[in-house]
Amino acid sequence: MRKLLLASAAILGGTTGAWAQATPPQAFQSQGMMAMPWAGGPAANNNNNAFGTAQAGSVANPTPGTVVIRLNGRVETEVSANFTSADRSVAPGFKINPVGVTSYMRLYPGVDGLATNGLRYGASIELRENFPNPNSATAFTAASSPSGYSSGETVFVRRAFTYVGSDKLGILRIGQSDGVIGLFDNGSYSSQTWDGGVGNFNGGMMQAETVQAGVAIPFAWLSQAGAEYSNSKIVYLSPQFFGFDFGVQYAPSMGNSYSNSTGSTALQAQPCLVASAGCNNLSTGNDGTRWLNQVAAGLRYQGTFGPVNLGAFAVYETAGKESTPGGGLIATGNAASLAANAGALRYDNLSFVNAAFKVEVPSIGLTYAIDYIGGALNGQLAMRPTGGAPENAFVTGLIYKNGPWVLGAEVGIVESQGSANLTKISQRKETEIAFGGTYNAAPGLAFVLEYMHTERHQGNFDFLANAPSALTRDVKGNGVMFATVVTW
Repeated sequence: MRKLLLASAAILGGTTGAWAQATPPQAFQSQGMMAMPWAGGPAANNNNNAFGTAQAGSVANPTPGTVVIRLNGRVETEVSANFTSADRSVAPGFKINPVGVTSYMRLYPGVDGLATNGLRYGASIELRENFPNPNSATAFTAASSPSGYSSGETVFVRRAFTYVGSDKLGILRIGQSDGVIGLFDNGSYSSQTWDGGVGNFNGGMMQAETVQAGVAIPFAWLSQAGAEYSNSKIVYLSPQFFGFDFGVQYAPSMGNSYSNSTGSTALQAQPCLVASAGCNNLSTGNDGTRWLNQVAAGLRYQGTFGPVNLGAFAVYETAGKESTPGGGLIATGNAASLAANAGALRYDNLSFVNAAFKVEVPSIGLTYAIDYIGGALNGQLAMRPTGGAPENAFVTGLIYKNGPWVLGAEVGIVESQGSANLTKISQRKETEIAFGGTYNAAPGLAFVLEYMHTERHQGNFDFLANAPSALTRDVKGNGVMFATVVTW
């Protein structure tokens, strides 16, 4: 048995490309394990999002005629304390414990190949952990046991795509994957890279732990957000020319066309046997908020001028919408009328710009960035009700790196229509602040400390009830978190 395991380890080493070549024979252990230098963290996007072609980086690149097989992973744990205006109810007297302990895993299997004729190809998957409602098995208040709760956790697919291309022609990606915005900005333009990937504004763990959904602010800038990368699309990334590269994308719907399967599952209560509300890619139906035929195009520049690195990009994105019988209603500014007809409102096509700029001074470890998104959208990649206010959102941040330390601070402001029921009555304003840092204690091991503050306001809207109201009720949240992150 021992000989068989050693032989299996040798075969695995022979198929992992650059890692196998750098690993001495004595590094192979019994029981089929390999010991090797840490080569960087998770690779949800392979190495082909840096300049439009596969580039050297923390993820091993294949040599001609070889493939690199990867199984990157990430496990993070947090201890946090969150205090929000939704912590307790007036009646019947519920109150939430502000202290939380969490754990979260992600897996990143993938393969990158390089043919002897220069063709690059590969595929990548991102798997994540899902969490059940501990009270879902009963009607009201009985909680599940820890064992019952954990058995309800599932693993789901976040990304799954293939790509082909070459250094001279660029790369074509197809599948459930990042669009142009997410590939142009891996987090540096939107200042997401200072907290060890814990997430801060972009669905971070503190936001996820504040179980009251009305407190968390949706990440409007889209980069690395599920609303941007979770639908299936076709994306082309060009090579770089004199510091410039460009990208285009197309997606026919908001999801994956496999969801039109005729077989019903637990997650698909109404199968798409014929054209009906259960079909993912409807072009005519009864949901005026559904967009389709998403198209985006963008241009990016990256260059070095003496001690300074500059980067900038701009992306324009648009999408049509599902047509509804009668065309829908235009908001009148009358609250009673809007409340009675909320499901029949008319919405505008998506049409917006995302533009960002950053300046890096590597000699002193400083990076400043600012990211803007605005136009005809409402919140996070949702269509704006006709007559509603346009969205304007800024996020800006400063990051300082010194050896194993990474410190950061950022501010985000989002102004949008908010509730469609309050079109021509009020608009929404949301503000968030976060700061903290990461200490990289060892290869693949990071400790993170972070503070976040959020505020949400819209006149005549009750965020606790998530509905228009004669009483304006804003929400605020404050949280502090310590996290341990292990990546491989």
